[in-house]
Amino acid sequence: MTHEPAVRSEATGSGLDRWFARVVNTPAKLRWYDWGLPALVTLIAAVARLWALGDPHALVFDETFYVKDAWTLMHKGWEAAWPPNIDDAFANGHVDLYTNDPEFVAHPPFGKWMIAAGLAIFGAQNTVGWRISTAVVGILAVVLLMLIAKRMFRSTLIAAVAGFLMAIDGNAIVMSRVAILDNSVMFLALLAFGCLLLDRTWRERRLTAWIAARKESGRGLGWGPWLWWRPWLLVAGLLLGLDAGVKWTGFYFLAFFAVYVVVVDVLARRRMGIPVWPEGGILKGGVVAFVLMVPLAFVVYVSTWAGWILHPGGYYRDWVQTTPDAKWTGLLSWVPNWVQNLWHYQSEMYGYSINLHTPHPYQSNPLTWLLQLRPTSMYYVGTKYGVDGCTSQGGCSSAITDLGNPIIWWVGTIAVLYLIYRLIRFRDWRHGMILMGLAAGYLPWLLYTGRTIFTFYSIAFAPYLYLALAAVFALIIGKATDASYRRIRGLSLLAVFLVIATAVSVFFYPIWTGMQIPFWYWQIHMWLPNVTTGIGTLGWI
Repeated sequence: MTHEPAVRSEATGSGLDRWFARVVNTPAKLRWYDWGLPALVTLIAAVARLWALGDPHALVFDETFYVKDAWTLMHKGWEAAWPPNIDDAFANGHVDLYTNDPEFVAHPPFGKWMIAAGLAIFGAQNTVGWRISTAVVGILAVVLLMLIAKRMFRSTLIAAVAGFLMAIDGNAIVMSRVAILDNSVMFLALLAFGCLLLDRTWRERRLTAWIAARKESGRGLGWGPWLWWRPWLLVAGLLLGLDAGVKWTGFYFLAFFAVYVVVVDVLARRRMGIPVWPEGGILKGGVVAFVLMVPLAFVVYVSTWAGWILHPGGYYRDWVQTTPDAKWTGLLSWVPNWVQNLWHYQSEMYGYSINLHTPHPYQSNPLTWLLQLRPTSMYYVGTKYGVDGCTSQGGCSSAITDLGNPIIWWVGTIAVLYLIYRLIRFRDWRHGMILMGLAAGYLPWLLYTGRTIFTFYSIAFAPYLYLALAAVFALIIGKATDASYRRIRGLSLLAVFLVIATAVSVFFYPIWTGMQIPFWYWQIHMWLPNVTTGIGTLGWI
């Protein structure tokens, strides 16, 4: 009698998986893990953004516009002009030197109202008050990104990876520590992105229920339903109106997100067997997406100008009343003066923005943004030995340089390219949605390569780069039921990447936050030197 050899099953999982199963072995412990790991990431993000937030005690880069504008918005309802060369006096507490003349501004008011919230709490004499709103937005963005990643990938680990990358990335840290507008653009768009994610589930359920009801009643499916009650699209429209009220780039997100909703609606009707799915998705879905999102976004955008509308004295507030032949005539003569004045202001803002070609030493071509090849130097002070606490014989430097963690951005760019391939081959909706978000924040800038623009604008699409990296690592590490060799290899690769990225962030953190460091230590951060001035190499290119 012969015995056939027993077939040995292939080992699965890793030692870490088995340890996790032993330790996290109750629903209560699992809840601690599901909340505790994201809480730890949030704490890291908070420390990176709030530590010494008031330093430097000076208006940094475009803070000279937005902090002072926010302060006068609080007092007048519109942005007032300031005397020239007033920044030092403002930083030293002389914050009421603004004039009664209006100031022409290049961006809508809502982002400055957000900055004003910090000023209202801490006062304009406190530099923490200038920046606290932006810092809080940056911390909340990390939390929001983890919530989005958790819903997409159903994994606390992958959600924490996405959040951790944002928590330690230099682009996200710098833009959370200076009082300028782009962090708010990013956050409001990311909130709207989350609403689209929720609307996806909402739409699927209602479409499934409608099809079931039609089949039960014996009626045909035809073009499919009008799905009017979609509250998450309404919320997305509201948020994108506020986003445009920070910067007009919010309208690009509105356009991309609305088109995405229509495309997804078309594909869902096809997948669920609706016969006339192209026409139903484009016409019915398109009308619904437009009506629910676009008019509300524009109404909300106009409402962000409420201070200017309700308080006379703002720039161009009396344009038609004081300018000969400026008032509209004919069929448009009934339009209220404030609407005509606001329209004129918008056209002047557009003309200013589109024609901004003033050379700047740190302007950059958007084609280089994904690789962070040309960072923005926002602040630099060189100090001699023995002055202001400098103990280095070669002198000291204090710098705030908006530069993403090179490891995160370089590997993230590879991840984006890989997701494009995966989307074409496997059509995973999660990869398509991530790429759509990145495209909304990035591709429009390729139309303005001749304008004076900066790498720090990339914060608007940075969350989707982190999501792309998290999505690729979700593929690499697999599941606990995968073969051991693959699972161990994937987890090891993730661990190595996170360790290296963390070490690079620790290395660069001083030049992201204005710490005083020896000049030689500042200089070794310039990995791709090209631009040289009297104080040494200042940039990458």
